[in-house]
Amino acid sequence: MIRVGVLTSSRADYGIYLPLLKTLRKDDEFELKIIVFGTHLSKIHGYTLNEIIEDGFSPFSLVESMLIGDSPNAIATGYALTALKFADFWKENQKEFDLVFSLGDRFEMAAAVAASLPYQLKIAHLHGGETTLGAIDNVYRHSISLSSYFHFVSTEVFKSRLIQLLEIDEPKIYNIGSLSLENMSNMAFLSISDFKEKWGIDLSLETILVTIHPETVDFEMNASFSKQVAIALEYLASEFQIVITMPNADTSGMIFRSTFEMLAKKYSRIKIVENFGTQSYFTCMRYSKLIIGNSSSGIIEAATFNKYVLNLGERQKGRLAGDNVIHLPFESKRIIDLAKYYSKKEFQGPNIYFQPSPSEKISRVIKAYYANFS
Repeated sequence: MIRVGVLTSSRADYGIYLPLLKTLRKDDEFELKIIVFGTHLSKIHGYTLNEIIEDGFSPFSLVESMLIGDSPNAIATGYALTALKFADFWKENQKEFDLVFSLGDRFEMAAAVAASLPYQLKIAHLHGGETTLGAIDNVYRHSISLSSYFHFVSTEVFKSRLIQLLEIDEPKIYNIGSLSLENMSNMAFLSISDFKEKWGIDLSLETILVTIHPETVDFEMNASFSKQVAIALEYLASEFQIVITMPNADTSGMIFRSTFEMLAKKYSRIKIVENFGTQSYFTCMRYSKLIIGNSSSGIIEAATFNKYVLNLGERQKGRLAGDNVIHLPFESKRIIDLAKYYSKKEFQGPNIYFQPSPSEKISRVIKAYYANFS
């Protein structure tokens, strides 16, 4: 039996992991051990450990290390504390795992992986090779890739970038597409009435879904950016229902949180949700007229729902995007004008991140590798 650990630090990576977790759980050749940490254990961010348990998974371990603040010092301290906690965790549990999955580019994920290096654990990284020049996460992503043994990427472009980054003769890099899109093909979406009953939000109204995180490179500009967003959303709320999902734990994230809380108190047509969970988030995306923000979900998943995306700022700069993604700065007038235009249009092109059955491809790669050592 192959003992597989999965590091999950937030609602975002858990939603992407989900089809892989289900594939590993149902296969008798794998022993699945989920390691939960980061904002999953934060009440401010919705304590999304409950979502994991509700999906029928029993976490192998909980590792608490998050701080409340979002200053550069708080993030740096959170990184250090996460690495310290995982130094002890890997010391006690290193023999429990043949392989450990990590995903993406969060600072706490990078810290957990960095602490594994002296123990020579085999790390399998998902979504490596991508580039987001406007976010410090770009550095964290590459550091995870450099620390990993297996690499499962979402396009051939990212595979080529990763080969250049790693500079090794035979890197184990596999293009499997995006795991999150496998969710789309298997998900039972909520009806409009069920969604309204669960969240008190009526998706029969013309709705714009907003998912905005702070810029983490030029973080001193977030106050200005949040003001521009507020001006735009106040105007758009006269024509649309605005549904806002709250930001991740990043540098200056509280600036946007405070802005969104103020807007929701002032305007009844502006709704804020701390954590939708995967099913409700993509149900909301499915019925919305437009996506506004700077989240990877706009880049990767929105095309599957034939939605246009207004991608704000430079957080996702450098990431491969389809023709449904419209890049623009944090300028209220442009946000308003383009929102009014693209909310009336439906995207008809393909999703460049789609491949069938990525979780099964990952499973086959891992089983073939360990079969050689049995």
